[in-house]
Amino acid sequence: MWYISQIIDYQAWVKMSDYHESYLGQLRQLIGKKKIFAIGARAIITNDKGHVLLVQRSDNQQWVMPAGSVELEESILDTCKREVWEETGLIVHEATLIAIYSDPSYSFVTAYGDPYQMLSFVFRVDSWSGELLNTTDETLAAKFFALDALPDNIPSIYEETLDDLKNSTEQLSSSDYELKP
Repeated sequence: MWYISQIIDYQAWVKMSDYHESYLGQLRQLIGKKKIFAIGARAIITNDKGHVLLVQRSDNQQWVMPAGSVELEESILDTCKREVWEETGLIVHEATLIAIYSDPSYSFVTAYGDPYQMLSFVFRVDSWSGELLNTTDETLAAKFFALDALPDNIPSIYEETLDDLKNSTEQLSSSDYELKP
C-alpha cells in the first residue's frame, strides 16, 4: 500500500487572517472576475466506529469535510494537514490520496460573484491524533456522523466524496500519480 506521510511543524503555519491575504485572494485581485482554478485538498477522517468527521462552516452553516485551498510554497498534502489543523485541531500523520476532482462541472460562483473551477485532491486520513475542537475561527461545530445519519445540509460534492470512499478499495497508484512533499 502506498501512503503519504510527513512530519509537519504545525506551530510554523501562520493562519491567514482573511481571504484577501491568501494566495487565491491575491490572485483574484489581479485577475478580476475571470474564472480561475481553485486548487485544494479535502480530508476524510473517520473514527474507530467508521463515522466520518464533518465540520459546520461558520460562513454558510453547511456541514463539510475539512478542506481548503493550497497556498504558495505548500504541497497539496501540507494543505490537507493545515486545513485539518485549522478546522479541527487534529494532527494528520498519514493520508492516502483516493480521488481527484477536476471536471468542469465542479465549477462554482462564490457569494461575491467570483467564478472558479475546482481542482480538489481528496485524502483518506489513515492516522491522526489530537483532541477535536468543537469550534474554531472557521467552524461552528465538529462532529463524527454515521454514514447513514448525515446532516441534511451537506453539499452534494461531499456526498459524492463519501460515495467514493465507500467504493474505494485501492488508493491511487504512485506509478499513475507521483506526489512529492
